[in-house]
Amino acid sequence: MHHTTKQLLKLQYCPGISWKDQYVLLKNDPHLSHLPRMTAAEFAAATNRSIGQAETILSGFHSLSYHHLYSSLLESSTTFIPIYDPQYPEPLKMLLQPPWGLFAMGETALMSSRNMLAVVGARDGNEYGKQVLQMLVPALVKRNITIVSGLAKGIDAFSHEAALQAGGKTIAIIAGGFSHLYPKENKPLAHRISRQGLILSEYAPNRKPEKWQFPARNRIISGLSKGVLVVQAAKKSGSLITASFALEQGIDVFAVPGPITHPLSEGVHALIADGAKIVHGADDILSEWRQE
Repeated sequence: MHHTTKQLLKLQYCPGISWKDQYVLLKNDPHLSHLPRMTAAEFAAATNRSIGQAETILSGFHSLSYHHLYSSLLESSTTFIPIYDPQYPEPLKMLLQPPWGLFAMGETALMSSRNMLAVVGARDGNEYGKQVLQMLVPALVKRNITIVSGLAKGIDAFSHEAALQAGGKTIAIIAGGFSHLYPKENKPLAHRISRQGLILSEYAPNRKPEKWQFPARNRIISGLSKGVLVVQAAKKSGSLITASFALEQGIDVFAVPGPITHPLSEGVHALIADGAKIVHGADDILSEWRQE
């Protein structure tokens, strides 16, 4: 493995390391050649950290063995893909905060799929949402569309399951690392996806999921995708964050209407009112993409 990749991999495991820290380090030293010799004072001056914070991060960095980390990744069939690797998805490089590296488990070739559709919605999605996806997804995967979602309860899980059941491909973007899959009840689904699709995370396997990571990973879900489909979302749903990322990134936003009496229809109907393309069947998505 390249010297820079070795250093970048170790950084992912450092306690307290942030996206901004890595941005500054790579900007000032693109090959991270000086990092192994940096003092806490130099690290603090470069990253605007306190000396104490710099010491904690550097202590973690120096305590890590690259060979141990690499062996651990091999044992778990996990690949680390830095931002400069040819496998790294080009669309993610266009994000305001692209992941510096991705941890991947499964079919990494899926990252270069031409047509990816993000499917997001309520964690408390109900039977209506499940039926919608069982109707839409088989027709989509039949046209080689890869389903991207976040492995959460409800709509995310329904969409992954529908893709697998239809013999299609799916990608799950998770918060936290592979050793701390969340929610626990979706672990069997995650293992199926790792065998039949792909799981991605920007966090090292040992990182436990934190609350802020869930909205942060939504930028990757939409960033990989050609469009975002919203199925069941309340007025303040986190799914609307993914839709807003999609709008910022200039990709299609599709929405499935629901009963006007149900709270999980409010967010979706607001998106439709704001110009999201209404979906009554798979052809509403397929016809839109055929026009391009």
